[in-house]
Amino acid sequence: MTLNLIEREHEAILQTYGRLPVEIDYASGCYIYDVEGNEYLDLLGGIAVNVLGHSNSEIVQAITEQSGKYLHVSNFFYQKPQVELAEMLKYISGYDKVFFSNSGAESTEGALKFARKWGSINNKKKVIAFTGGFHGRTYGALSLMEGENYKNGMGPFIDDVDILEFNSIKDLQTKIDENTAAVFIEFIQGSGGLTVADPEWVTKITELQEKFNFLIIADEVQSGLGRTGKFFSFEHFDVKPDIVTIAKGLGGGIPIGAILLNEKSANLLGPGQHGTTFGGNALACATGLVVLKKLNDGLQTDINRISAYLKKKLQELILKYPERIKTYKGLGLMCGLEFYFPAKPIVLELLNRKIITNSTSNTVLRLVPPYIIDNNMIDRLVSELDSILSEL
Repeated sequence: MTLNLIEREHEAILQTYGRLPVEIDYASGCYIYDVEGNEYLDLLGGIAVNVLGHSNSEIVQAITEQSGKYLHVSNFFYQKPQVELAEMLKYISGYDKVFFSNSGAESTEGALKFARKWGSINNKKKVIAFTGGFHGRTYGALSLMEGENYKNGMGPFIDDVDILEFNSIKDLQTKIDENTAAVFIEFIQGSGGLTVADPEWVTKITELQEKFNFLIIADEVQSGLGRTGKFFSFEHFDVKPDIVTIAKGLGGGIPIGAILLNEKSANLLGPGQHGTTFGGNALACATGLVVLKKLNDGLQTDINRISAYLKKKLQELILKYPERIKTYKGLGLMCGLEFYFPAKPIVLELLNRKIITNSTSNTVLRLVPPYIIDNNMIDRLVSELDSILSEL
């Protein structure tokens, strides 16, 4: 008996993903097409990865040109795509040094090593993280998270980590002290239900940093690169972290991550103390340059315009269905709706109507679309949500 692709996947691949029942043929712009010819509006964007949309012509051109030169030579050599991407990240972000990784989780691991090294120099051991945070699925990253679903039966995790209540000033005041080496923060939590940091809470962290001298590490893996209306989500607050982790959208669909370091943190590790085989891969750096140039050439203005329209239309839905929608959540094009009930049925019904979204924190519908969405696409989403909510 001949198996179909889904059956073959079940036979061959470890079942750790809750896949949607869609067999993809190709994708272009903001649309995905399945093998049966159905067209899906993609408002998930590869989970905040495909910031320029699918099969962007400039990304494809960069891949073609770089692959014709070389794909991988290792970090034993000087490579123009690496240097150019690092220079542009420095220019846009204002940070002093860049370390390239392969993913958000690997960026977290690297940042944690920098934090531990800085702590050892300054006789500090404790690392602080927060409830609702998501930093990856490797051991250091998991140690910074509370979710039992991610961690059950996999311990022990690393020592000297305290997980405090997100947005609780009381927790900051009672649990951050002279032994604190670093504080990891998602200023808008992706898997934590698109919850945004309270400005007063952020101010208290910076006050405590002045008092106790620790590193502030911003996880911008999902929220960085223009998604929230500014290049980094922390720019919505009066704070300048010492270390920033990025990934996801940086490569426009090709895996790449990075750690950005300020003067305080840039010289903590020397030759041989940290490394990665594929980090700063030339192909990924070439596509990363396309993404950064687009952002630097006016794409950020487009993001702010379209995200304002999306917020307006979602808020109109809240006014129409106040008994079903609790609130609007998020910033920019990292946003969604919190319902008074689980959001997964809404996600599945939207999929039936050929719109791809997802849910987070049980009750939140999350939207992290490509930056190239337009008003008509938003109108279609809102119209379908209106129809679904009216039939509940």
